[in-house]
Amino acid sequence: QLQASGGGLVQTGESLRISCVASIPAFNTWYMGWFRQAPGKERVFVATIHTNARTTYYADSVKDRFTISRDNDKNTVFLQMTKLKVEDTAIYYCAVQDPTAHSELSVEPRQYAYWGQGTLVTVSS
Repeated sequence: QLQASGGGLVQTGESLRISCVASIPAFNTWYMGWFRQAPGKERVFVATIHTNARTTYYADSVKDRFTISRDNDKNTVFLQMTKLKVEDTAIYYCAVQDPTAHSELSVEPRQYAYWGQGTLVTVSS
């Protein structure tokens, strides 16, 4: 089970950090990812992080503004979002990728086995 939290309403240019606690065994053996879905649009990749907590990959739209991190002791993955834009408004979902099924960090939702319920981030102008 994945529980995302921390979403809310912010203004353009502000920052927000969202979190996801994963109640799954051996959290430190799973890659973790964040995706988002804006109203009327498909779910898209945002960021992903390796089990080593150092290797990361970002969508071009959030590179240099968002930072993904994880705390393996607390079974938690974070997404620090800065310089937020109106177009960042979406429901943000955390997800788990099994590295034994696909060894490379993936941007494809179909490579992720488990999903949280999402947390809504709204950026107003």
